[in-house]
Amino acid sequence: MFYDPRSEEHGLAHSPWTALVVPRPIGWISSLSADGTANLAPYSFFNAVSGVPPFVMFSSAGRKDSQSNIEETGEFVVNMAVADLKDALNISSAPFAPGIDEFERAGLEKAACRNVRVPRVAASPVALECVLNRVVPLTARDGTKVRSEVIFGEVVGIHIADEVIVDGMLDITRIRPLSRLGYMDYAITDDVFSMARPVLEE
Repeated sequence: MFYDPRSEEHGLAHSPWTALVVPRPIGWISSLSADGTANLAPYSFFNAVSGVPPFVMFSSAGRKDSQSNIEETGEFVVNMAVADLKDALNISSAPFAPGIDEFERAGLEKAACRNVRVPRVAASPVALECVLNRVVPLTARDGTKVRSEVIFGEVVGIHIADEVIVDGMLDITRIRPLSRLGYMDYAITDDVFSMARPVLEE
């Protein structure tokens, strides 16, 4: 099949779009409102975009509490979503009203960060402390403003649980990160293999 998403219907029972770019890492974003209320929400349009220095990005379809908080305070934390926390992550995805602390609703303990005021998920084995770099609005080719805006953050602190480090490297099978698939589907990374990059002879 083929369809042009700008002008044609896909003809399927559900839109295939989010099932076409998979698996996607989940940015479990914690933030603080200006009055100090914690917020926690998962975003599946998320990724790392730079290595040195490290940067991350996530996008929000429509302005949500996370984006408003980050623009107000300039800080956020990316907590790694893992298999053991999947139920809490799902609870935090609910459309709670502003001013509700999703940490409390999901039964999650907060842990303090070093370089930002925003708390992290204590049970998550990896957390990235971030400061806001910029927010980029998106505009379609025809000039239409897109609902989604992209939030870029510079990573200024990294927390890694000691128990997931083996021989100086992260053991993904101990972390078991969650990823987002299409529709209401998720995957757990616990089947890992390695491949050496090819070396070209001159």
